[in-house]
Amino acid sequence: MSSWIPEDLTALEAASEITIATERPDGTTRRPLPIWIVRVGDELYVRSYHGPDGSWHRQVARHPYAQFRGRGREVRVRLVPVGAAVTGVDEAYWAKYGSGGYGAAMTTPDAAATTMRVEPAS
Repeated sequence: MSSWIPEDLTALEAASEITIATERPDGTTRRPLPIWIVRVGDELYVRSYHGPDGSWHRQVARHPYAQFRGRGREVRVRLVPVGAAVTGVDEAYWAKYGSGGYGAAMTTPDAAATTMRVEPAS
C-alpha cells in the first residue's frame, strides 16, 4: 500500500463532494460521477449511494482503479472492498454530512456493505 501525499489526503477529506471516474482495464476512464468521501484516522473511505447496484461500485468490483477529483486535486486511486465491519465510518459520514440527507443515505445497510478503503495507486 502506498502512502498518501498529505495535500491529497487533506484535499479529498475536505471536499464535500468528489468525483470518481472509474478506469477500464485498458486505463481509459469512464464519465465522472459524484460521490461522498470520509476520513477515519489516516484512511479514506467511500460508499455507494445506490448500494451494490451503483454503477461505479459494479465497475470497481471488476477493476479497482479510478481517478478522484476534489478541491483542485486529481488522484489515481485503488479501491479495496472492506464491507461494513470498519469501525468509525458511519460516525464519519454523520459528522461530515449530518444525520439526515447524505449522512442517512450513506449509512444504510446497503450502502455500508459497499464500504471501500481508498488507497493512492502506486
